[in-house]
Amino acid sequence: MAEKELFNDQHFTSEEQEENQEELSREEQVTSDAKAETSELSLEEKLQKEVAELKDKYVRLYSEFENYRRRTSKERLDLVKTASQDLMAEIIPIIDDFERAFKASENEDNPVKVRDGNQLVFQKLVKILENKGLKPMDDLIGKTFDPDTQEAITQIPSPTEGMKGKVIDVVERGYTLGDKVIRYAKVVTGA
Repeated sequence: MAEKELFNDQHFTSEEQEENQEELSREEQVTSDAKAETSELSLEEKLQKEVAELKDKYVRLYSEFENYRRRTSKERLDLVKTASQDLMAEIIPIIDDFERAFKASENEDNPVKVRDGNQLVFQKLVKILENKGLKPMDDLIGKTFDPDTQEAITQIPSPTEGMKGKVIDVVERGYTLGDKVIRYAKVVTGA
């Protein structure tokens, strides 16, 4: 009987061991589930943190862009307001020259001298404008009418057959600034 009890004790012991192992495996499973939840939460937390960082970067970038847009808009307005400042500063002495010419012409009896003085002031003005890029459209008479640079104000019968469709007379000179036409030449064309 002692052997039987011993056997039962051993048998009981192996049952206990199985139960202990089952309990241990359950605890391990619960622990691994908890670790999985923790890793899932930490992954979720990581993603939330990354989203928050990206939102912050986006907001900063957007605000920087808005500041840049406002600053460049203000600079553009300032540039438009003061764009002609250099030109005006160069033209003011010519105004002074005209005023002096008017005073001098009051006492002058010789119209040739008055005309020569006015011609000098005019040449000075033209030179300043040419230095700024303004160019007159010259030598248009006899050339083919160009609607991109000229405005035909009237048509007259052409004096010769070769002048049909060509510029016969220039009523008002045209000007370009760089490559852009800023005033079309008003011309008379031959029909």
